[in-house]
Amino acid sequence: MTLPPPPFDPELAAALEVVAETLPSSFGLDGIAERRQGLAFLDTSDEQLSRDGLFEVEDRAVPGPQGAPGISLLICRPAGSVGGRPVIYHTHGGGMIVGNNRLGVDMALDWARELDAVVVSVEYRLAPEHPHPAPVEDVYAGLLWTAEHADEIGGDPERIVIAGASAGGGLTAALALLTRDRGGPRPLGQMLMCPMLDDRNDTPSAHQMAGLGVWDQKSNETGWTALLGDRRGGPDVSPYAAPARAEDLSGLPPAFLDVGSAETFRDETTAYASRIWQAGGVAELHVWPGGFHGYDGFAPQAALSQATVAARLAWLRRLVGE
Repeated sequence: MTLPPPPFDPELAAALEVVAETLPSSFGLDGIAERRQGLAFLDTSDEQLSRDGLFEVEDRAVPGPQGAPGISLLICRPAGSVGGRPVIYHTHGGGMIVGNNRLGVDMALDWARELDAVVVSVEYRLAPEHPHPAPVEDVYAGLLWTAEHADEIGGDPERIVIAGASAGGGLTAALALLTRDRGGPRPLGQMLMCPMLDDRNDTPSAHQMAGLGVWDQKSNETGWTALLGDRRGGPDVSPYAAPARAEDLSGLPPAFLDVGSAETFRDETTAYASRIWQAGGVAELHVWPGGFHGYDGFAPQAALSQATVAARLAWLRRLVGE
């Protein structure tokens, strides 16, 4: 029996009514093109990213995974940058099926302004045209380049924080696993915001929130099916595709995880944090009461959004020692 969903925060519920007019909670594989078109307006210009000259903005083409095309990194560094700054390595959201390296980067720039940090946002190939492992391999290739060239872009290779929201959060968690297992660069920390972690899509929160919010159980099935095809939900899914499948969560960088109580990803996020602790790791977990998926971006002035943003920045400040 599926129990009733937790209520939305009243401020956020009002915002959600507006959001739902352009972003319905449920869509199938045949709705991907429309979803991509609906998010096209979120593209941000270089001028906007520069924050009135505060940041120097560059698109850099770098090598992709072996045998694959090159990838694009959006690099935003403080104007007049000298070396040794923290680096925020950002992976965008979009359910594995939409978006580019400018989606969601405003949030990383807000952190960079406060922490005097460099932002590197990675472009990865999207499903279903490019199923697993293409997206995570692109994200890994971008991290390798960033670590190897950190000095060149004004950053400190020992202070790279990997971060992402939604699908970007899932890819960030997968990146932490992949670089651990390959002996690659060790991030200083991993920030997983409302992360997309579990292809099985069968938690109580996934069932509770069916048909509600901006990314429900059906939409989640669409994203995972695009990435994995008929392997979705089966026995042979890689943890580098769905980090909730990882048997070993030891030896990972300190993690920050947050999620709304009224969204599909609530239970997989809280379970992932618990498993990090059970493996002897470090994690800070926030479950924001009444938050729907991505609420802080859709309703930035809401009190809950403000508290969420403050908690993330406080964790980052402690982590990088600024």
